Amino acid sequence: MQVELAKSAGFCFGVQRAVDTVYKQIEENSAEKIYTYGPIIHNEEVIKDMEKKGVEVILSEEELKQIKSGIVIIRSHGVPKRICDLLDENGVRYVDATCPFVKKIHRIVEEKSRDGYHIVIIGNREHPEVMGIEGWAQGPATIIQTEEEARAFELVSESEKVCVVAQTTFNYNKFKDLVEIISEKRYDIIVLNTICNATKERQEEAYDIAKRVDAMIVIGDKRSSNTQKLFEICSNACADTYYIQTLGDLNMNQLRSVETVGITAGASTPNKIIEEVQNNVRINF
Repeated sequence: MQVELAKSAGFCFGVQRAVDTVYKQIEENSAEKIYTYGPIIHNEEVIKDMEKKGVEVILSEEELKQIKSGIVIIRSHGVPKRICDLLDENGVRYVDATCPFVKKIHRIVEEKSRDGYHIVIIGNREHPEVMGIEGWAQGPATIIQTEEEARAFELVSESEKVCVVAQTTFNYNKFKDLVEIISEKRYDIIVLNTICNATKERQEEAYDIAKRVDAMIVIGDKRSSNTQKLFEICSNACADTYYIQTLGDLNMNQLRSVETVGITAGASTPNKIIEEVQNNVRINF
């Protein structure tokens, strides 16, 4: 069997930076309680390892309000501005591990909304990154994920200013389609493609591999937005595409009759898991 592993598979810059930040705080502040506000990244294996080392995940704003000491690390997906304000008000020390590409969107949204722009965020409204971006708007903001929502988007006056940004892991082709629909409404519009270049390259590489192979394996946490997008893209190119979190989820019998297998992984998937899957597929076939 021929196995092709995507060169872009695994931790992206922002995820690696966030994970390294947590382990650095564990090492340098062993006497202090360390928390992350939300899971630092979307990967259960990584979170479990951090919990073994004493890191506690805070899951709600109410829990955060009870913290009076220790160190809080802000997740790679970022948080609304009010969370940073709350930590400052309570005098709690915090370390911001927000991905720099996401942080850039926060600055854009804060600045443009202050200048009177209605902010449109193209992304998944249930995702913490999008919730965080929305939380930096100083005025009205609308989240759009589907064509139906884009067509339904209306403002009082065509002269109103609109600034469009995107979730960093959003599907690039879908972003273009939604922007086209919004642009037809004749608003004074600024479109800023804030999809991470690494995300776009990862999606393009995964699609290219999926077109050529008999089966495709996509590795990543079920909550990972960028992994879900990869699975969707690969499924469109290869009917036999499998979404797994770890090697234990892979049914080897499904690969018995194939000659070529492609492997890719989300931006929050550790190399150790990718290597385990790749090595086992090579050994077994």
